Amino acid sequence: MTDARDGYVQIYTGDGKGKTTAALGLVLRALGQGLRPAVLQFMKSDPSWGEIVTLKQLGVPVEQCGLDHWVFKGEASEEDLAAAAAGFAKARALVDGGEYDLVVLDELITAVFFELIPVDGVLTMMAAKPSAVELVMTGRRAPEELVAAADLVTEMRPLKHYYDAGVAARPGIEY
Repeated sequence: MTDARDGYVQIYTGDGKGKTTAALGLVLRALGQGLRPAVLQFMKSDPSWGEIVTLKQLGVPVEQCGLDHWVFKGEASEEDLAAAAAGFAKARALVDGGEYDLVVLDELITAVFFELIPVDGVLTMMAAKPSAVELVMTGRRAPEELVAAADLVTEMRPLKHYYDAGVAARPGIEY
């Protein structure tokens, strides 16, 4: 039997909507049970997004470590790589520091796919994670190595989406 305080590694991946939303739902649940969550977003840089505003209002440490432009796979600039490396160093500090019970690394999996963060570094972080820390990572296209090493993996799969009918991203719903 496991202790209720054992922390696991969760991954939310896939092409469907809801990866960040699910992770932030865990943040709310953790707050309600007196746990200490922290959120770090990779590949995002807009502090006006609804989740950033609300997390700050709730007193949850949240930081974005993305730049204000899109990165194409295999075409990351030195600036992109430096920002990702600095973000990953912050992620390691959040996971290893002992201050937080739940650490959400939003879009880290996407940063791995776009070759901004090496998969081996993420595997090392996962293996060295303190046992009491729940680690949640989100993003499309989780590599098999991360899927195999995680304790829980959920794939979000779109069956139907209003984007396909031309609906644009809406404030408060998609961001």
